[in-house]
Amino acid sequence: MNVRRHHISAAALAAVTALGLGTLTACSSDSTAAGNTDKFDVVASFYPMAFLAEQIGGEHVSVTSLTQPGQEPHDLEISAKQTAQLQESDAALYLKGLQPTVDEAIGQSEVGTKIDAATLTSLESHAAEAGGHEDEHADEHADEHTDEHTDEHSAEEEHEHEDGQDPHVWLDPVKYAEVAEGVGKAFEKADPDHAADYKKNTEALVGKLNALDEKFEAGLAGKKNSVFITTHAAFGHLAERYGLTEEAISGLDPESEPSGARVKELQKTAKADGVTTVFYETLVSDETAKTLAADTGLKTDVLDPLEGITDKSRGDDYFQVMEANLEALQTALGAK
Repeated sequence: MNVRRHHISAAALAAVTALGLGTLTACSSDSTAAGNTDKFDVVASFYPMAFLAEQIGGEHVSVTSLTQPGQEPHDLEISAKQTAQLQESDAALYLKGLQPTVDEAIGQSEVGTKIDAATLTSLESHAAEAGGHEDEHADEHADEHTDEHTDEHSAEEEHEHEDGQDPHVWLDPVKYAEVAEGVGKAFEKADPDHAADYKKNTEALVGKLNALDEKFEAGLAGKKNSVFITTHAAFGHLAERYGLTEEAISGLDPESEPSGARVKELQKTAKADGVTTVFYETLVSDETAKTLAADTGLKTDVLDPLEGITDKSRGDDYFQVMEANLEALQTALGAK
């Protein structure tokens, strides 16, 4: 049973307490320019972090996203101009383990307040759903990727992909609410002149996320099956929250190519578990998903991991797209 009202954990409070104060010399909200304004300037790593900053900060913040609309965040390379923006900002909000170049840039920057969303909730491993149990070739590929990644980034970075922890916490409304609470407290500490507004905005956002959680739970209660297939393993936290099983064509990296063994395994899974739909997403190629669907006689549909909003998105913001995701899952799982 899910608890509807969640409070920030002791670990999250400790992480927030350790945050430094910003300098309150804000930059422009324009993602292509950096200049002084009278607002609290926040550089966010990608859309889910920018959305939190905007919702919590309201009129008091100027938010710049390092990842542009339509850009796949996992592959982001930080430009010199963006590095300069980081140096001039008051706060950096990111999710360690999702974008290695962002992690490195923020780690090396002198920005006063660094907020790692991964420290504000719990990350779990969903490797079984991501890669299957019989795919030896996929395991070998993952090991090679791990070795290369570890050479570039410290093994002490505990939220990295090589540890098997799934960073896609924003797709679970409960975990996203926990992150929101931590971000709100960090904003209150960094910009105390507007702390009351940040607190009020955070409470309003958490209330909406709790309502979304309830909508998902009620909407999926009557499902006929629980297994769904996705392009990449972004929905492990959501699946765990609502008693579903995600089977991903690729792993945590949406650009990785599945092996033939993995494709065959998914074909067997689809038949055995009554899967009706192969889900693809808007920011990466849908070719593999559509090929698998054609080979197995399944339908295709969009399940959006909300890594960015574009004109192809089924909604204009986080809540609209999440509700569209719920409708897609209801249809695919026989819950409506």
